[in-house]
Amino acid sequence: MRFLKSSSSFLVILCSAVLLALQSCSPNNVTLQNGYKKHFEEAGLTGSFGLFDNGSGEFYIYNLAQFKDSSYAPASTFEIVNALVGIETGRIVDEKMTLSVDSAGPIRMDSAFKQTSTPYFMEVARRIGKDTMQHWLDSLQYGTKKMGNAVDSFWFNNNLTIRPDEQLGLVKKLYFGQLPFQKRSQEMVKKLMVQTTNANYTLSYKTGVSYKQNGKAVAWVVGWIEENRHPYFFVLQSESAANSDIKNASMLVLNKILKEQGFFEGKR
Repeated sequence: MRFLKSSSSFLVILCSAVLLALQSCSPNNVTLQNGYKKHFEEAGLTGSFGLFDNGSGEFYIYNLAQFKDSSYAPASTFEIVNALVGIETGRIVDEKMTLSVDSAGPIRMDSAFKQTSTPYFMEVARRIGKDTMQHWLDSLQYGTKKMGNAVDSFWFNNNLTIRPDEQLGLVKKLYFGQLPFQKRSQEMVKKLMVQTTNANYTLSYKTGVSYKQNGKAVAWVVGWIEENRHPYFFVLQSESAANSDIKNASMLVLNKILKEQGFFEGKR
């Protein structure tokens, strides 16, 4: 790995960009990982990636400019916030709450979250209501905080956008219970984030896919990997043609990067 050497003015800019993810910043804890480009190119993607080692305070970034300056619709990663607000306000009773929202029949909240059931969380948003949802967007300082007129689709239609560094800050605060919600709400959603757990590691994440106004597909994978009770937070944001299998391609890139960083063997 190559540590970032830069001027003092550039470090000020960089520290501001990753303020939500880091408590402090210095030339010795930020590394530009330009080598990750090959994983994106092999998958037919462009994008950015950030990984924060909470124990050492080291932060690894691929495509810094895009990571700190570009903003995209959160798509289904907004279900993290939607679920938190739903639980906090009582619109979601618990993870077992069942709704019938489409022809597929009843679905439980925990399954809806893990399977990304958009109709389920559209209904939750309608039950929350526009004023209450706006209150929480403002309280969280979530991205651009703009909803537009549609309370049940604003996280897809590019009214609301968010930067990758802001996404990382959100999941980091969720993990440590530092968001402005009750402990129960945060613990419930934190458990829902878990996708894979075994003796070596626990991998927790939420995915999302939306489309830019120019038609290009945008995908997110946001979450953390835990080894030996040590969390590492990550955000992967990617772009590709509208007809591509961008979700699976993004997961392939994530797994290659994490493996390259030495994860999955329980030795971190």
